Amino acid sequence: MITNHFKQALQEKRPQIGLWLGLCSSYSAELLAGAGFDWLLIDGEHAPNNVQTVLGQLQAVAPYPSHPVVRPAWNDPVLIKQLLDVGAQTLLIPMIQNAEQALEAVRATRYPPNGIRGVGSALARASRWNRVPNYLHLADSQMCVLVQIETREAVKNLDAILEVEGVDGVFIGPADLSADMGFAGNPQHPEVQRTIDDAIARISAAGKAPGILMAQQELAQHYLASGALFVAVGVDTTLLVRAADSLLSSFKQDKAAEPPPSQSVY
Repeated sequence: MITNHFKQALQEKRPQIGLWLGLCSSYSAELLAGAGFDWLLIDGEHAPNNVQTVLGQLQAVAPYPSHPVVRPAWNDPVLIKQLLDVGAQTLLIPMIQNAEQALEAVRATRYPPNGIRGVGSALARASRWNRVPNYLHLADSQMCVLVQIETREAVKNLDAILEVEGVDGVFIGPADLSADMGFAGNPQHPEVQRTIDDAIARISAAGKAPGILMAQQELAQHYLASGALFVAVGVDTTLLVRAADSLLSSFKQDKAAEPPPSQSVY
């Protein structure tokens, strides 16, 4: 059985620094796995990934210490079942609004009688095609469920979400949260920041792991100092775009220089 070292690190309160993967490429995923990030988020919500492309990236990252976290498009037990079978152990479930939805996410990652995950381990990379002894009895303990709160409704229900057994961490989605609060494109607005800081404190107090994505370095450091335990500090698409634009502007006078840092998450 492969131990989920990312889950173990969160339980031991060791901060984990991550990077978002949106290029949908096993080649670039392997390239970035070699950089040494603690975790890499394979995004199936806003990037055009599917089960097959996620599988390729899981295989590409596997030889490296970076832990793959997979974000499905939705809190869908059918899709979650497929992602677990191809080898994902840690899922970031988007747009969780209440405790009932959080419980549904947890149950989708557990085999009966603890949940509803379908039993098909003989076909699954996760069990090494039944070469992992006693996989069906050991798998549940290695699953890491991270739920994403992104609205005022979710923040209102945060305490109830934190009481759900099996939720390992709560990820605050600053882009969607700021939009829902009326500050679209400005997650650094003081009111949004107060809400995020309060949520991090509440998550920590409940013994769960707080997480967030923030490419603005000073703010990312602030979240880490505030107790956030899994923080993504960049996005592969943004890194590529900015590096390409900056390089070209050095050679072409008609190419605008790199724009000043925005207030965006990315």
